[in-house]
Amino acid sequence: MDKLIHVVEDDDDIRFIVEYILIESGYKVESSANANAFYKSLEHTTPDLILLDVMLPDGNGIDICRDLREKESTREIKIIVMSAHAAENAVLEEACSDDFISKPFDLDDLLRHVKRFVPR
Repeated sequence: MDKLIHVVEDDDDIRFIVEYILIESGYKVESSANANAFYKSLEHTTPDLILLDVMLPDGNGIDICRDLREKESTREIKIIVMSAHAAENAVLEEACSDDFISKPFDLDDLLRHVKRFVPR
């Protein structure tokens, strides 16, 4: 079964590129441009991994990450937080995420991070 990755990123260009590289690498991908759309998608699917931007137009990725960790149904989902504005250690500690990627990021580096949690 294909591994499902959900990309939560408000920048259309970044979201498109990340989706493309993940699909080309054999993953099934869903994406959301904001927190509201992401939460609605969780009503229907449970991803294996979430790539979560910190700065969203209608929410904060750190708060979303904490919320996911508190709920039994989403507690075990692997989460990689992405940010151009945050220090790695602070994000990992605050958000309780599994990993952190600093923007801008190298696409090969992104895939290395993803494959740690959802190998192909």
